[in-house]
Amino acid sequence: MASAGVIDDYVTTLGRSLRGPRRVRRDLVAEARDGLADTAEAYLAQGMDQDEAERTAVAEFGTVTEVAPGYQEELTAHQGRRTAAVLFITVPLMTLMWSGIWRIFPEDASAASALKPAWFGPLARFLDLFQFGMGILGGLALVILAGRLRRVRRPDLVTRALGILLWIQVPAIVLISAALTAGGESGLAGFDDYFPGMVASVISYLIAGWLLCTATRCLIVSRATPLPARARETGILH
Repeated sequence: MASAGVIDDYVTTLGRSLRGPRRVRRDLVAEARDGLADTAEAYLAQGMDQDEAERTAVAEFGTVTEVAPGYQEELTAHQGRRTAAVLFITVPLMTLMWSGIWRIFPEDASAASALKPAWFGPLARFLDLFQFGMGILGGLALVILAGRLRRVRRPDLVTRALGILLWIQVPAIVLISAALTAGGESGLAGFDDYFPGMVASVISYLIAGWLLCTATRCLIVSRATPLPARARETGILH
């Protein structure tokens, strides 16, 4: 394998130009390094010296400006898949969790219903449907961005849309939940000390924070330039 030098400088610059999941970014950069090293070894066997072989390998591979968008597209798609999976799994589970909590919460159902405002029931049903709908969107995005089966030409748009939707969804759910809590306060006596409800609340806050964090990453990585046609044709990514 070629020693440290031009290739190391090149892959270091490439790695610093990329944004996305750390493990995937490290693997892509390692793949680029190995490919360059193999090419340099071939040139060494032809009689070139080390420096010339590495420079020729790098020149043949393409400049960082030419190559980086292709790797960035892969990172963006991976971040989108990760976020879609989180959305697809956690949002429906959170809805089911709270549905179960309300079914087992020890309250006088008839008295509580009488005290709740008329909009409470419709808003609660809307919240359930809204969360399930977001879970379905997560599943669709997961299929669209699925690895080697991916057919979408602009995964950055899908990933960015996921980030934007999550930044709409999570605050909306928080506001609707706060409204429901306020509207149903008269029927929630003792809920603050209800252990299953406390656990569900903590889990919900953690999931909300996780969703916002991964949404922010989607917005960051999706700002990269889409993969140029030349990079697709030359097979920079495989």
